[in-house]
Amino acid sequence: MSEKLKLFIFDVGGVLCDGTSTVVPIARHLGLNEQEFLTLAWKAGLREIQIGKISPREFWKNFSEIFGRAIERDLWAEFFKPVLRPDTVRLIEELRKKYRVVAGTNTIESHYQIHLQQGHYDVFDRVYASHQIGLMKPQKEFFLYILKSESAKPEETFFVDDTIENVTAAREINIRCTLFMDAEKLRKELVSLKVLDY
Repeated sequence: MSEKLKLFIFDVGGVLCDGTSTVVPIARHLGLNEQEFLTLAWKAGLREIQIGKISPREFWKNFSEIFGRAIERDLWAEFFKPVLRPDTVRLIEELRKKYRVVAGTNTIESHYQIHLQQGHYDVFDRVYASHQIGLMKPQKEFFLYILKSESAKPEETFFVDDTIENVTAAREINIRCTLFMDAEKLRKELVSLKVLDY
């Protein structure tokens, strides 16, 4: 198996970093429950901000109009507190000795910039961010875009994500996948595939 694999794609939130979900703290800050916030956010352009069609500023302008109260600050940035998972970082560093390892992430400009400033992306050979490429998981086109850019075939690629919908979508186009639980389980899987030595 190891001789066939050449590309590894890692999700960021929940795999490389913890503390990336901002929905609950923002909802709480606004006096809403999670579902109420998400309903308003979708109307304000939650999908559009993730594929780079609108900026965070435009999103909050839309949100303010629907919400009936002006939101002057970028709450996406304010409540975003990502923390690296050192065990995942070590795993990626080991993989990069032999393979190309990239990030495939659904994100927005505010979060991308914070990850960038904190050096979180330094562990990757390249980052494919939804707001920059105009595609997002679980769209199959998201994965096909990365494969084309990396000149890799699906069967030469291994994808790691903590969301079942994304894993299912990648698997449907014959990418080898795993649903991330923790770095130790992932390491065991990669050892069994003879990708890593234990």
